[in-house]
Amino acid sequence: MEWINSLLFEHSALQAIIVLSLVTAIGISLGRVRILGVSLGVTFVFFMGIIAGHLGISLDPNMLNYAESFGLVLFVYSLGLQVGPGFFSSFRKGGVRLNMLSLGVILLGTVMTIALSYGLNVPLQDMIGILCGATTNTPALGAAQQTLKQLGFDASGAALSCAVTYPLGVVGVILAMLFIRKVFVRPSDLEVKKTEDPNHTYIAAFQVHNPGIYNKKIGDLAHDSHSKFVISRLWRNGKVSIPSRDTILKENDRILVVTIEKDMPMLTMIFGEQENRDWNKEDIDWNAIDRELVSSYIVVTRPEINGRRLGSLKLRNAYDINVSRVLRSGVKLLATPDLILQLGDRLTVVGEAAAIKQVEKILGNTVMSLKEPNLAAIFVGIVLGLVLGSIPIAIPGITTPVKLGLAGGPIIVGILVGCFGPRLHMRIYTTRSANLMLRGIGLSLYLACLGIDAGAHFFETVVRPEGAIWIATGFLITLIPVTIMGWIALRIYKTDFGTTCGMLCGSMANPMALNYVNDSIPGEEAPVSYATVYPLAMFSRVIIAQVVLMCFL
Repeated sequence: MEWINSLLFEHSALQAIIVLSLVTAIGISLGRVRILGVSLGVTFVFFMGIIAGHLGISLDPNMLNYAESFGLVLFVYSLGLQVGPGFFSSFRKGGVRLNMLSLGVILLGTVMTIALSYGLNVPLQDMIGILCGATTNTPALGAAQQTLKQLGFDASGAALSCAVTYPLGVVGVILAMLFIRKVFVRPSDLEVKKTEDPNHTYIAAFQVHNPGIYNKKIGDLAHDSHSKFVISRLWRNGKVSIPSRDTILKENDRILVVTIEKDMPMLTMIFGEQENRDWNKEDIDWNAIDRELVSSYIVVTRPEINGRRLGSLKLRNAYDINVSRVLRSGVKLLATPDLILQLGDRLTVVGEAAAIKQVEKILGNTVMSLKEPNLAAIFVGIVLGLVLGSIPIAIPGITTPVKLGLAGGPIIVGILVGCFGPRLHMRIYTTRSANLMLRGIGLSLYLACLGIDAGAHFFETVVRPEGAIWIATGFLITLIPVTIMGWIALRIYKTDFGTTCGMLCGSMANPMALNYVNDSIPGEEAPVSYATVYPLAMFSRVIIAQVVLMCFL
């Protein structure tokens, strides 16, 4: 038994690896258990760490600090890469309103945290931990801990108060949504509405019957029109061809147009009669429609193509082919000349078989190469994030220079690289499974270390009077902002209940509550609005946690 004791209790590199692996494996396994439709997922690693710490298991302080810091950096940088491509686009059109409502939830919770800290005489460093637990936001806790260390304060209280309030933070969002549904929701708010992706492509066939466009070039027509479209095929006198921008339209030409659905009425006015056939079915055999041409998928795998505009490749002029659609991360995009290509894009190409073979050589189409992530770019991005996080920023009124730290710097660089990397020809492509693996490893390491560190005093804190105050305070910080902004979204902005719930879950960064919503509310409104507000909400909470500590401590 002595060797078991040495493996679990005697500080060493081997002991640290074994303990962290066991805590992570058991926590993830138990996190899959669903109770009343809710599971904690990887977050259960946090509570397994608390149990391990309570049982007297500890790690070498330097080893613990390294594993916790590295896990946090890996997690927030991978998170930034994931949300980066949609970060700035989330502010367009209806996304602005949802993000403003989400910021309302965040600001209300922050104001309550500051007010309750003074009103209940709870130290602000403990209240920030309560806020992170009440909003189930571990990256914000990591940022807060780094800031507290910079300011010379003990960061263990923040981790402990977060651990105490975290469970009710998960449940509180669900209870708030149940309360909103019971008290404020009307039958019309529960109607399932068709969500329209503004970038999702739509295919239709037209017969040219508008005299105003007879003998006009397609390029001139596209330039004069406010609608974006691609004509992938043209049938004339029984023959099919691939039109170019210089192709002249004639009366009774039959054309296949790729556009977006909201532009269909305008294109019907431009071209004339639309065919009744549904060209958007998944089971259409395009190669059987016209045997003279081949429709094929080509995946962009050559690093040289990454970040280039589709029009700059001049594929139509050089190879007499047409690119009609681009599939990126499950979203179908219109293949306009100004579309910036990224590694992993799947292009729908129409043309002769020999020409398509030539285009494959240009674009790559070697899918196996994409399965090898560019690890160098990941670690370079982490280094840049850490450098940014270590830069002191002088802010008037604050004596200590502000630093973004281990959480703020990497998440900002991750977002910027995820959004602008392809335009700068950076090869940042990773498969979704690879990104999830990096995030999962980083978050598991961070949560396991956090739990072990907080576990030694967790249960004795819960039974003390301040523990009860922390739990009650955290529950209020969860419940009140969610309820108020839910009512505002429903009654003032007339947002349907599914979209409102998704916005609330995203603003609280609470995927466990989103799983409950998906199981109880039909339609895709909730996950769509969750994805819309999540990037800004996550970024805001990480930065606000640091700013509050720097301004008020």
